[in-house]
Amino acid sequence: MRNWMPRQWAVALAVTLLAAVVIGVPTGVIPTSLFARMTAVLWWNYPVWALSSLLMGLLAATYAAGRQSPTESRPRTVRALAGGVLSALAVGCPVCNKLVVLALGMSGAHTYWAPAQPILALASLGLLTHALVRRLRSADACPLPVAEANPTTTMSNR
Repeated sequence: MRNWMPRQWAVALAVTLLAAVVIGVPTGVIPTSLFARMTAVLWWNYPVWALSSLLMGLLAATYAAGRQSPTESRPRTVRALAGGVLSALAVGCPVCNKLVVLALGMSGAHTYWAPAQPILALASLGLLTHALVRRLRSADACPLPVAEANPTTTMSNR
C-alpha cells in the first residue's frame, strides 16, 4: 500500500464511504427516516461497521491498479462479497431481518440470532482481512505486464 497511486486511495475512500452507507442505512446503524430500528445499536456494531467498510474500500483499491489476473480475482471477490453480507447481517437489528423472523420467530431472533451476531461479525472481518491480505500479496508478487504503445503496430497486425 506504500506504493499506491492517488487513484487507488481515491477508490479506497469512495468505496469505503459507499460501503458504509450501503451497510449502515438498511441495518439502522445510520439513523434515517426510512424506518425505525426495533432494537438499539450495540456498542460493537459501530467498530464492525467501520472496519468492514474500510476493509472493503482497501480491497477495492487493489483492483483499481489493474494488476490482477482473471483467475486470481474470483476467490477473493467471493470472500469479499461474503464478508460484506456477513457484516450487514452482524450489525443489523435481529428482529428487523424478515428472513430471520420468518425462520425463527421474534423470540427465536432474540434467543438464537442475536447471540450469533458477534460471531458473524468476527467471521465477516476475518473474511475481509483474509481477502485483502491475499490480494495485497498476489498483486505485488505477480503484476501483469503493462501494455506498451508500439507505433509500428497497426490495427491490421492485431
